Amino acid sequence: MSEVTKQATNFRADAIPTDGYVLSVDGKLKTRYETSKEAMTAGSKLKQSFPVIHVEVYDAAERKYTAVEAQEK
Repeated sequence: MSEVTKQATNFRADAIPTDGYVLSVDGKLKTRYETSKEAMTAGSKLKQSFPVIHVEVYDAAERKYTAVEAQEK
């Protein structure tokens, strides 16, 4: 247990983030990540478990969304 695990951070619902990458589920911003890779990995896992939902990663610096697709099993 010497390895420290980093938790993703949540933010206020009425504030649009200005940095980092945020997971968007069905149009609602949910969890902020430091890197695009972390956000895409979390989005892929979520999409794999729930294929019907619409998952995107919001890049706060560039103000653009990237769709997340489920990974093949």
